[in-house]
Amino acid sequence: MEDCIFCKIAAGTIPCRKVLEDDDILAFHDINPTAPVHVLIIPKRHIPTTLDFEAGADDALAGKLITAAARIARELGIDQSGYRLVFNTNGDGGQEVYHVHLHLLGGRKFSWPAG
Repeated sequence: MEDCIFCKIAAGTIPCRKVLEDDDILAFHDINPTAPVHVLIIPKRHIPTTLDFEAGADDALAGKLITAAARIARELGIDQSGYRLVFNTNGDGGQEVYHVHLHLLGGRKFSWPAG
């Protein structure tokens, strides 16, 4: 999608601080972090919200986002202390960029309930 900032980041037209990349996904440091570790993990293909994942067809991609988060957590040394994974969906869910993205947050203690 031509005016999607995450599509532009995935295409390399907007720079980012990459953490992990393969043919399907890209992970990079958030430019406005809310925790000492704040990485965004996105599919390279434009998918507006989690509601737009296609059952069956996108199961592996959705799982890949989560397994990438675990790998990154280990690499950044937050796996043992703990971390939070967040998908925000639509306005009331706090989604600001309409391209699916998984937040990997860590490096500090989180409280519950969230938000």
